[in-house]
Amino acid sequence: MKKKQQYPGGGADAWPHGAPLGGAPAGLGSWKRRVSLLPFLRFSLRDYGFCMATLLVFCLGSLFYQLSGGPPRFLLDLRQYLGNSTYLDDHGPPPSKVLPFPSQVVYNRVGKCGSRTVVLLLRILSEKHGFNLVTSDIHNKTRLTKNEQMELIKNISTAEQPYLFTRHVHFLNFSRFGGDQPVYINIIRDPVNRFLSNYFFRRFGDWRGEQNHMIRTPSMRQEERYLDINECILENYPECSNPRLFYIIPYFCGQHPRCREPGEWALERAKLNVNENFLLVGILEELEDVLLLLERFLPHYFKGVLSIYKDPERNTAREGTEAAGVGEGETGLLPSREPNAGLHPRTLGS
Repeated sequence: MKKKQQYPGGGADAWPHGAPLGGAPAGLGSWKRRVSLLPFLRFSLRDYGFCMATLLVFCLGSLFYQLSGGPPRFLLDLRQYLGNSTYLDDHGPPPSKVLPFPSQVVYNRVGKCGSRTVVLLLRILSEKHGFNLVTSDIHNKTRLTKNEQMELIKNISTAEQPYLFTRHVHFLNFSRFGGDQPVYINIIRDPVNRFLSNYFFRRFGDWRGEQNHMIRTPSMRQEERYLDINECILENYPECSNPRLFYIIPYFCGQHPRCREPGEWALERAKLNVNENFLLVGILEELEDVLLLLERFLPHYFKGVLSIYKDPERNTAREGTEAAGVGEGETGLLPSREPNAGLHPRTLGS
């Protein structure tokens, strides 16, 4: 009977823990030899087969997932658990705010063109839709110096977006001072109707207070305050001989000194700015159509504005102005045609 060969250490195999990296001599324990990939990592054929079987199961499971049209129940439960977790809310980065477009709007409202009604609507809409309504307490400074322009543009540009800024001010060129040019909107009206509205407004104020006119024109004499507009026009009083029909143009022309001079240059520049920077320039005599267009063009600002405007419970401003008998004022109502009948033909034609 042949005896097994003994090796130093008492083992029957010269390499009980696998063959050395150089390989074993041929015919010497090769049937038990293990393959060493790295000095510290060795795989047997059984381990290799186990890994391949695991990969096969994973592939089959993925295929089954896609064919069945949904994940297993435990994955849905896990997703719901992770979704309800507040860990990321407390430790992760804050979610980025998705801004609507446009998110920067300027309404450089023209005086006596229904702007007070629009501002009242904007206050309601800003609470409803959550945009930032930025207003100004300055009402009688439309022309600004260069430094004043820079300061105002800086203040507007740093407002939280989406914002809508409104003020009586001539057109501002943001890009001239390195700012992002916002989208402009505005409303104008027939110049003669605007003159009529301003005539009565200076004398009798508006619905905001019975003594409002006393604050605006404290030095106006009583006979001048109650002067009939027909007499004012026919007798060529200074207020009626120069009705400032050019008043609207600088709101679109801008802050250039030549914008204050009535002429072709100011008009052409105003038209250019309207084409390049204004999303909409509405007409007060068609206010409901204007509000409808604003609702279509800027829904994140004006959605529902027409229904709010028509709501009888929100007609306090209208009723107050109608009761005062001062014409349209700035409430957005269509102007009364009665004063027009007394205007001299040469004034209507000028």
